[in-house]
Amino acid sequence: MARTARVADIPSFGAIDRMAGNLSRQVAQAVRDAVRKGDIGPGDALPSTRLLAASLRVSRGTVLEAYEQLIAEGFLEAKRGVGTRVAQALALERAPSETRARRRRSAVADLPENAAAFAALAREFTPLAQVPFAISVPVGLTAPADVWRRLGNRLRAKGPGAPAGYADPLGARSLREAIAGYVRKSRSVRCEPEQVIVTSGTQQGLFLASQVLLGLRDQAWVENPAYRGVTAVLEHTGHRDGMVRVPVDAEGIDVEAGIRLAPYARAAFVTPSHQYPLGVPMSMARRSALLTWARAQRAWVVEDDYDSELRYEGYPFPSLQGLDPDRVIYLGTFSKILFPSLRLGYLIAPDDLVDAFCGARVLMDRHPPNADQHVLAAFMAEGHLERHIRKVRNVYSEQRTHLIATLGALLPKDLAWVEPGDQGMHLVLWLASGIDDRAIVERAAKAGVSVRAVSPMFSPGSERPGLVLGFGGFDSAQMLAAAQRLAGVISDERKARHKQRKQSRKSRD
Repeated sequence: MARTARVADIPSFGAIDRMAGNLSRQVAQAVRDAVRKGDIGPGDALPSTRLLAASLRVSRGTVLEAYEQLIAEGFLEAKRGVGTRVAQALALERAPSETRARRRRSAVADLPENAAAFAALAREFTPLAQVPFAISVPVGLTAPADVWRRLGNRLRAKGPGAPAGYADPLGARSLREAIAGYVRKSRSVRCEPEQVIVTSGTQQGLFLASQVLLGLRDQAWVENPAYRGVTAVLEHTGHRDGMVRVPVDAEGIDVEAGIRLAPYARAAFVTPSHQYPLGVPMSMARRSALLTWARAQRAWVVEDDYDSELRYEGYPFPSLQGLDPDRVIYLGTFSKILFPSLRLGYLIAPDDLVDAFCGARVLMDRHPPNADQHVLAAFMAEGHLERHIRKVRNVYSEQRTHLIATLGALLPKDLAWVEPGDQGMHLVLWLASGIDDRAIVERAAKAGVSVRAVSPMFSPGSERPGLVLGFGGFDSAQMLAAAQRLAGVISDERKARHKQRKQSRKSRD
């Protein structure tokens, strides 16, 4: 699709140096600089000579002379009835994305340390293209679009769905009541609506927990490997040195290892129902050991109940919070099970921490957006959420089975294999030692396949190469085609590695 031309606003012109003379040459150079920097691009319309002359306080003849020079150079083009525009031919000289990338790279050196770190984080969390195997893409059979739209239209037309003014920082009362009822029934959580804080997804809940629970010198256990969102939060909120990576095995976080590494840690961030990214549930023995440690040390456990609803064999595991509501901060989200753009989740805090979390929430964004809270409350109260989860569980179970079979047929076991598991909306595909999973991610993206690397989720020195593959929202034909392309990318990467090793041995000989 052709880009829509815009009338160029050129703030980089600045003031014309009248003492230097050759005003028309200065105007022409300013236009060239604006084009080269990307402030205006091919096809963009320039201001009329009259308007530009007035803004620069020069004669119209000066601007006309500059435009004529640039037209002669091919920088600009003029057509009757259309005006003067930046020449389309300039688009062939350098792609706009390349121009922006170069500007960003050149600006990194000038950024404050914190700004540079956040800029790197933004690049790391760039959303994947909505193609297989991006995680949580609820389209087709798994999208609640029709019911959601109908409820939204009804509630926004009048009443609570069309709010005005500031609202409760904890969230809409109707939604907190619906959440409390839902988690009590489905997750064995012990809470009242007054303990529920509506958040903008789990990520905000993790950030709030880091602010409320941890002092500057406090240590915190974090699983190894772990969701990059929690490690990034601690790294960028002053707790990088206090983050203690505790290994995860087939039973979940290794509590004995955590006690050896940091017995007096202030908090433990865990995903007990469905460990991210490995998918293993925490055993009952480990749950008991973790809570025993927390009670003895008066530490807190932050439970991210990731993908807990989507267990395909048997019932979902009960929450850790239900075993000790006084020591556990419970996090949940609707973004994955409904749709990511909803950006609504919840945090359930012990009674004596509710005010602290509320105060931290006020400093972030005052309160969550109100309209969708009321739509979600109605969605839950009328039974749509439970029906939706049952439908999603059936669809995802079939897709998961098909994907595992497809990957097994396409990839030899010595090259790649699937981590066992029976829940969630993603798989971990381990890669043979020596394969660079980050390189696979880049090459797969060029082939139209979205995957995430597992190695960055480990602490330095303990990395394993692997890929996270989401299977929600894609039909069998889409996933088969993507799996074939991904298998080709992985095979090509291994061949390239073998070739490099052979060449290296030859050079040594």
